[in-house]
Amino acid sequence: MTDLPPEPAAGPRFADLGLPEALLRAITEVGYETPSPIQAATIPLLLAGRDVVGQAQTGTGKTAAFALPILARLDPARLVPSPVSRGAAPVAAGPAALVLTPTRELAIQVAEAFQKYAHHLPGFHVLPIYGGSSYGPQFAGLRRGAQVVVGTPGRVIDHLERGSLDLGSLDCLVLDEGDEMLRMGFIDDVEQVLTRSRAGRQVALFSATMPAEIRRIARTHLKDPAEVTIRTRTSTAPTIRQRYWLVGGLHKLDALTRILEAEAFDAMLIFVRTRLETEELATKLEARGFAAAALNGDMAQAQRERTVTRLKEGDLDIIVATDVAARGLDVERISHVLNYDIPYDTEAYVHRIGRTGRAGRQGEAILFVTWREQRLLRAIEGATRQPIEPMTLPSVAAVNDRRLLRFKEKITAALSGTDLSVLRAVIAEYEQEHGIPALDIAAALASIAQGDRPLLLAEPKAPPAAERPPRAGRRDVGPEHGADGPPGRGERRRDDGGDERPWTPRPAPPPAEGMARYWIGVGRAHGVKPGNIVGAIANEAGISNRDIGRVEIRDEFSFVELPADLPADRLQHLQGVWVSGRQLRIAPDRGPPAGAAEAGPAERPGPPRQAPGRSRPGRFTPGTGRPPPRKGPGGGGRRPGPPGKPRGRPGPSD
Repeated sequence: MTDLPPEPAAGPRFADLGLPEALLRAITEVGYETPSPIQAATIPLLLAGRDVVGQAQTGTGKTAAFALPILARLDPARLVPSPVSRGAAPVAAGPAALVLTPTRELAIQVAEAFQKYAHHLPGFHVLPIYGGSSYGPQFAGLRRGAQVVVGTPGRVIDHLERGSLDLGSLDCLVLDEGDEMLRMGFIDDVEQVLTRSRAGRQVALFSATMPAEIRRIARTHLKDPAEVTIRTRTSTAPTIRQRYWLVGGLHKLDALTRILEAEAFDAMLIFVRTRLETEELATKLEARGFAAAALNGDMAQAQRERTVTRLKEGDLDIIVATDVAARGLDVERISHVLNYDIPYDTEAYVHRIGRTGRAGRQGEAILFVTWREQRLLRAIEGATRQPIEPMTLPSVAAVNDRRLLRFKEKITAALSGTDLSVLRAVIAEYEQEHGIPALDIAAALASIAQGDRPLLLAEPKAPPAAERPPRAGRRDVGPEHGADGPPGRGERRRDDGGDERPWTPRPAPPPAEGMARYWIGVGRAHGVKPGNIVGAIANEAGISNRDIGRVEIRDEFSFVELPADLPADRLQHLQGVWVSGRQLRIAPDRGPPAGAAEAGPAERPGPPRQAPGRSRPGRFTPGTGRPPPRKGPGGGGRRPGPPGKPRGRPGPSD
């Protein structure tokens, strides 16, 4: 809940800030009523020519806080660009203002805002310049002349070095999202732009946080800046309802499908962690009948812009995006933000859900949380000081009710808006020729219209063991011993009577029907997570994530359940796949050796296992064991180096 300083009963109006009439008309047309705290505090300072350091969270109206003063101070003579001679080619005068943004999406958003506010300023031009798009249109725009240039640091530097951008007549330089530019490694480019711009220009720096490096830039490059800080108790808007679903018996995709079918939403933004996942999830949603598309950094800029335009115009209802790709995305239709993958830091969560609930509109934020990610949920609640309420997934009956309702609505629309006389005659003729009741014919036609997608959702099967909620007393979940397994070597636990005894592992559950258990030569000591194994196998073997069963991570090896009929050539190919800097060396698990105790280590492929007398407690479970001794790096019983510094060839990255 955003906590801003209380405003007087009769708060300031835009007309009180000294803005010209042309801008006030545009503000009214856009729908702004009163300035936000950052706008009310910053606009008069910038109009007076002061340098400004503004600290406020995303979504508080920083764009208007610097755009309106820049437009108000524009020299009317500059609104009609006049070419000046430079050599043989006429070149337009340089911009009056330059805005640096960390991402292409934010550059486009800021440029669009300038265009809206300058609606009644004839002759005004704003030009966004950013990487990932052709230089040609940018060269042409700079030659024609633009009073305001909005760009990313790298592309601005490129144009400065090519001589296509001249900052000799710059009146104002704005650094937007300064902390984000620092985080993304642009700070050296930012300083270079500051150094190469005209001395005496006005500088405004806006940032959600003020790291030491950002403060150093303010001290070095700003002249006696006025500091404006909008204090917030939390970073989330009060208009956003936040809920989470604890991943249980359903796959995430099935749960997402239920939400999409049962929740009333206008447009939805879904966040995943990797660029590959944006494509995969968007494709799966399209196959289920939803108007969805991906948005990620690998897409050509023109395609990204078309995707956002389609969302704005209603051709798309769902965008699946990564954090960076969605930075600066502001589409009024977005009523829901769904975190398909929970972000690892709280700031990312705040930025994600800030895409909805803007300008006083009601927004919905939904978060998927696995059992082992509950600590991240608590961290988000602690940072935002706002509880996130649990949600119950819509039941199968509720989803089916909605499906039937939509189906009946289609029938009603067809009956009221279409001439059915010809079709009625065809049905009557068919009924008479074949002696089939009209009701059965109608059902057959409905089946044709429905296609391969079932009209009603089937009740889910019992969840696999890996997805069932943990039972009371389970030792494989919780921060006290790590998220992936039982207590480590030498740890002991108490039974109900309070006596201490060594930890005794339980037998691993048998594979599900049609599945087989495989041993792989990479484990917790190498920094591997279940998602790494699932992702590598799915990508390399062409196996759907849903066809990969339980993954058990041990210290130096793991087990995974795969289809029992996995072709030999795919298994052979997986042998050499790299994960966390090590090859999988996958092979069928042959179970405990004959005569071994129930809790003894499993026999594995490769050289003989270590003698039972040397085995260590807490390092294996029934039906499992340590990997075979190996020669070479990491072999011979030696523990490999720390995660992040693997020996041998590095594994593939996302």
